Amino acid sequence: MPFFIRGSEVERFWEKKKLSEMSRDEWEALCDGCGKCCMEKLIFEDGSLEFTNVACAQLDLVSCRCMHYADRNAYVPECVHLTPKDLDEIGWLPKTCAYRLLKEGKPLPKWHPLITGNKDSVHDAKMSARGRAVPAKPADEFIDYIVDWDDL
Repeated sequence: MPFFIRGSEVERFWEKKKLSEMSRDEWEALCDGCGKCCMEKLIFEDGSLEFTNVACAQLDLVSCRCMHYADRNAYVPECVHLTPKDLDEIGWLPKTCAYRLLKEGKPLPKWHPLITGNKDSVHDAKMSARGRAVPAKPADEFIDYIVDWDDL
C-alpha cells in the first residue's frame, strides 16, 4: 500500500477532494491501519450491533493489517471492499475511521498517519487494535469479547 507523507511532497488531497474523486492510491492511504474494522461484530435479532475485540483470522495483530489484503475475499468471502458508495450503507466503521470522518465532513485526527507522516502514529496514540485484539475465536464465543472501542 502506498503511503503518503506529510509536507510539501504531497498535497493534502483529503482536504481538497471528495471521497468519490480520489484515486485508488489516495483512497487506500486514508486507512490509518487501526485494524478495528477487522474485528468481529455481532448483530442481534433486534438489529442492534455490538463490537468485539476478536480479530479476523487474516489480521496481523502487530501491524493491524490484513495478511492477504489483495486477495482477502479468497480467505474471507464476506470481507467488505469499502468504496465511497458503501459508506452510506455501512454503519459499523469506527468513529475514528478516516473514511467515516471525511464522509461526515470532519477532519482527520492529529495522530492519523497522513498528518504525522508516520505509519505507526495510530499505534503510538493507542488508537489501534494493537495489544487489544485477541486472535480469531469460534463465532459462538464472540459474545464473551464484546467491547466498546471508544472506551479502550
